[in-house]
Amino acid sequence: MSDQPAVEAVGTAVYTVPTDAPEADGTLAWDRTTLVLVTVRSGTTTGLGYTYAPAATAHVVRDLLAGTVTGLPAHDVPRANERMCRAVRNAGLPGVAAQAIAAVDIALWDCKARLLGLPLVRLLGAARDDVPVYGSGGFTTYDADRQDRQLRGWAEEQGIPRVKIKIGESWGTREDRDLERVARARATVGDGTELYVDANGGYTGGQAVRVAGRLAGHGVTWFEEPVSSDHLTTLADVRGRVPMDVTAGEYGYTLPYFEHMLAAGAVDCLQADVTRCGGITVWLRAAALAHARGTDVSGHCAPHAHAHVAAAVPNLRHLEWFHDHVRIERLLFDGVLDPAGGSVTPGADGTPGLGLTLVEERAAPYRAG
Repeated sequence: MSDQPAVEAVGTAVYTVPTDAPEADGTLAWDRTTLVLVTVRSGTTTGLGYTYAPAATAHVVRDLLAGTVTGLPAHDVPRANERMCRAVRNAGLPGVAAQAIAAVDIALWDCKARLLGLPLVRLLGAARDDVPVYGSGGFTTYDADRQDRQLRGWAEEQGIPRVKIKIGESWGTREDRDLERVARARATVGDGTELYVDANGGYTGGQAVRVAGRLAGHGVTWFEEPVSSDHLTTLADVRGRVPMDVTAGEYGYTLPYFEHMLAAGAVDCLQADVTRCGGITVWLRAAALAHARGTDVSGHCAPHAHAHVAAAVPNLRHLEWFHDHVRIERLLFDGVLDPAGGSVTPGADGTPGLGLTLVEERAAPYRAG
């Protein structure tokens, strides 16, 4: 252990960025998004990781995690991940603590790859060169013109052949508007583009089945969280009664969560969020659980935190190119990827780690902690 470079310091910063318009899905509305950045230093090398989470996440990193990983060999990321999980036992792992662990874990992997002079995907080992993406946004707050512009931007200007909009507005109480917006989305992108929807758990079981019948008429092939992912029996029941793929998993903070979802037969594709589930270390394990059951995995949001690890698993379906996070990552970082044609190629330029560099002068106006 003494011959390896060690983790010498862990730092945090908080950035809050207003949305470019009011945003909402079926069950939540917001007008700003907070990114918690973590840096890990070993000698002259610094890795970065991040999560989209409350500012309190930075306190968890400083108070519970930094001392736990400082002094450990920088190459032994799974060791550090296990130490962090044990350190938050009394605080409670699911939620903010898991997001804090995720940000540190991503920074540790980024640091290790930089120490070795490798793009992270080369360190992990690539299962593919290109990572398919889908354009994601279509918020329930958008009017027809804004939704149309966003969808055309993905489908026509960038050539992304998969797009997703939010439905389930106001906890499923505006079905007619949901269906009108889906019909408009199909008219915008045409028949050659895959159309996905996300209800964020806004419907009841019977309602989701009824709505799905109408969605099928518009060629919808992906129905995300038609009901709450807390209710796996209901989710599995809906899955068995609708023609499109049913997906969920973005609220998975622990590995057993994903195993329970898969064992229940609740999803056709497992979603996992590297910034929530405990980082790259745990995301790889979740993907392996899905692969063992012949199930695809999809990366949820935070596209630049996912791109390299997404390229390292054989059962990847795609990665969510989420409007809010894409905008923030382009603002704060240099080294962002280009989704033109419907995929990104992490590590193609040979830049070590995640390939991201925080641009202090652009980030400074948004610093909140």
